[in-house]
Amino acid sequence: MGEYIITVNSTVDLPKEWLEERNVPVIPLKYTIDDQTYDDMNGLSAKEFFQKLRDGKMATTTQVNPEQAKEAFEPFLKEGKDILHLGFSSGLSGTYNSMRIAAEDLMEEYPDRTIIVIDTLCACLGEALLLYYALKKKEEGMDIRELAAWVEEHKLHICHDVTVDDLNHLHRGGRVSKATAVVGTMVKIKPIIHMDNNGKLQVVGKERGRKKSLNKIVNMAAEQAKGWENDIIMITHGDCLEDAEYVAKLVREKMGIDNILINNIGTVIGSHTGPGVVAVFCMGSER
Repeated sequence: MGEYIITVNSTVDLPKEWLEERNVPVIPLKYTIDDQTYDDMNGLSAKEFFQKLRDGKMATTTQVNPEQAKEAFEPFLKEGKDILHLGFSSGLSGTYNSMRIAAEDLMEEYPDRTIIVIDTLCACLGEALLLYYALKKKEEGMDIRELAAWVEEHKLHICHDVTVDDLNHLHRGGRVSKATAVVGTMVKIKPIIHMDNNGKLQVVGKERGRKKSLNKIVNMAAEQAKGWENDIIMITHGDCLEDAEYVAKLVREKMGIDNILINNIGTVIGSHTGPGVVAVFCMGSER
């Protein structure tokens, strides 16, 4: 079996230390705020970034382009390694397409090497959860093609259950109308969102009040996870750790799972969700 490495985009939103410990190279998207451009996972801390959003600053994001993707991939090919890339959902970014184009170009230059680029149709810790299981399968001895097939078979079983605190960020991203954002904010409506099978975020419900919305996303995850063995549950948040810890407590009570990873949502995805987002990620029934 040829040696291969698993690569990801920065939108996995995992702690840098977690990725470094597991030797997972990260290809970053970029974000711009206050006329400064940074690599995702670098630059501003989560606290600094979300405070700027709370102060009314706007952040814009930039996908990886094919040239950047080639620069990231090529060193591994030169080392004689094949590459399995788990890409950010094509439903949210053109980054996957850039990674695919780069892979096709490089395969012509390195015909003895294999590069497989997968559109995970996942985002944030959904991508991370898929990576978590992929790393386990690799460790168990799966070769690159077997693992790619496993990922394709299971990627739509990565469930994303999300609520946001401020509808105005969703409006800016074209997810809800301005009228819905204004009225919803006035009456404290909190949308419930999931990732659909096309890798796009869809509003699937609403709750009145923050606590009800947090309860709802855990209830959704608990229902989806029935019949599935979850080694770990992942929870992301937009600078609202207390709410994430409340959700983790509910997960322990309702799902009986103690292995929980909590991390701040990254700056690129957080640019679109705004502060106050909370999401639960699990393996489960089809979305």
